[in-house]
Amino acid sequence: MPKRGKKYLEAKKKVNPENLLGFTEAVQKAIDSSYAKFDETFDIAVRLGVDPRHADQMVRGTVVLPNGIGKDVRVLVFAKGEKEKEALDAGADYAGGDDIVEKIKEGWFDFDKAVATPDMMGTVGKIGRILGPRGLMPNAKTGTVTFDVGKAVQELKAGKIDFRVEKAGIVHAPMGKVSFGVEKIVQNVTAFIETVMRLKPSSSKGAYLKSIAVSTSMGPGFKVDTATIKDLIK
Repeated sequence: MPKRGKKYLEAKKKVNPENLLGFTEAVQKAIDSSYAKFDETFDIAVRLGVDPRHADQMVRGTVVLPNGIGKDVRVLVFAKGEKEKEALDAGADYAGGDDIVEKIKEGWFDFDKAVATPDMMGTVGKIGRILGPRGLMPNAKTGTVTFDVGKAVQELKAGKIDFRVEKAGIVHAPMGKVSFGVEKIVQNVTAFIETVMRLKPSSSKGAYLKSIAVSTSMGPGFKVDTATIKDLIK
């Protein structure tokens, strides 16, 4: 078990592990427990009543958070011709084809998200083993393999995130920064939970939202009463 610092242990004292909180209260307590000198990321962890080992129970999707994630997302687009120009006009930080592939082979990774037009996937596939482990491979399921590169770039810049359930049935996702305050974080979480609920597999039986916890990147977690989520979603 990792050794915890004094500030974490002090913040942990504010947590009653048996206590389930209303969502807004949990968000407030997590923010109040933030102690780092930098602007911590606010995270959510949702345990779902699914078994990801079965393909029909895999929960994966994307959502544009209304208040973004609090960081400047550097977007690379693999495209050529007019689509390369469209990407740059939409705000992409970098765009290109073979030249970009060669730079990545040499160890260049000054980007956070990658988009590709379908006709470029043969080229991108040459570096799939490099991009894949880093979570940077364009994927049609997350909307990053598309001819509508302008829209894809704008959504990523605006705060689009992708998520997928892990082997243990848990979905983790960033919901912004502590500096956002309670209202903006609640708005982001609402959009996220609504999306997760829409993706509920028909084969999932019993409780779908089994447990929810929120925390800052350095702070302790606070458990949310899932019954209060119905007050958030439409």
